[in-house]
Amino acid sequence: MKLIRKITFPFVPIYYAITTLRNKLYDLGIKKSISYDFPIICIGNLSVGGTGKTPMVEYLIHLLKHDYKVATLSRGYKRKTKGFQLANEKSSVDTLGDEPFQFYNKFKNDVLVAVDSDRNNGIKTLISLENRPEVILLDDAFQHRKVKAGFNILLTAYHNMYTDDFVLPTGNLREPKSGAKRANVIVVTKCPTDLTEDDKVTIIKKLDVAPYQHVFFSFINYAENVFSGERSIKLNDLKDFALVTGIANASALVQFLKEKQFKFEHLNFNDHHDFSEKDIKELETKEMIITTEKDFMRLKQFTSLKSKLFYLPIAIGLDNEPKFNTLIKDFCKKVQETV
Repeated sequence: MKLIRKITFPFVPIYYAITTLRNKLYDLGIKKSISYDFPIICIGNLSVGGTGKTPMVEYLIHLLKHDYKVATLSRGYKRKTKGFQLANEKSSVDTLGDEPFQFYNKFKNDVLVAVDSDRNNGIKTLISLENRPEVILLDDAFQHRKVKAGFNILLTAYHNMYTDDFVLPTGNLREPKSGAKRANVIVVTKCPTDLTEDDKVTIIKKLDVAPYQHVFFSFINYAENVFSGERSIKLNDLKDFALVTGIANASALVQFLKEKQFKFEHLNFNDHHDFSEKDIKELETKEMIITTEKDFMRLKQFTSLKSKLFYLPIAIGLDNEPKFNTLIKDFCKKVQETV
């Protein structure tokens, strides 16, 4: 893969020029972005994945659901349905995609969970509902510029910041680094817990943030138990197990488990991996399987794994949580007051 990326380096200027032109057309108003008269918060990144969007969306749901009727709107990557879908008791990974299905399983009636590859159509459909939302969280929509979100949260992983990357196809960036200027907030995710104030100052300088932008640092909080559909086990009571991941970057989880001195075999699949019959037969040979919550959404349908399949929940912590929360709540309140 590294060799292929080196070979494709001559195509980087072409991709760079195309994405820069596209952004410029939106910036100048030649290509139209639609804005809405109620709070829309976009959560996204510049890279192709692995920055922690799902935990951030869940954090925002927890923050806002007691004061507002919240909806999440995602593309529904790899779902087997078309058009707009609103989650209900009959929904599955196939109808929603793994991440939206995770939102629905976790929050049920606390939020509306919708998917639509056409985000404007998704928004218009949501606000036409009798029980319409008051806040919409756009999941992974930073490059979806047909919608002009009122507030943009840009995520970048500590160990792979966009400042150190190239655009596709050699690098992992979906657009040039200058796109970061559209963000109201930049969150450096997956930080080590011993990050110092000097480290933060250095990173902020590296990000070259604009005066209107706020920078926060987040870290992963791992649960003390692993869970199946019916029971839980204390993390520290685990013996040998197979770790199964189908996410963009499992390095933080692997490092965490190694630091706890667990003995495990890591079966590492691509992000949003569709588990084949061959994959399942291999997993059936394992005594115990620990996976991510997102992967659990796809694997739990296989009854042969039911007795051995567990997931380790995660949540994010923020270095300046009160300030972050205030920024989000003030934005929602201000927009609501103007409606």
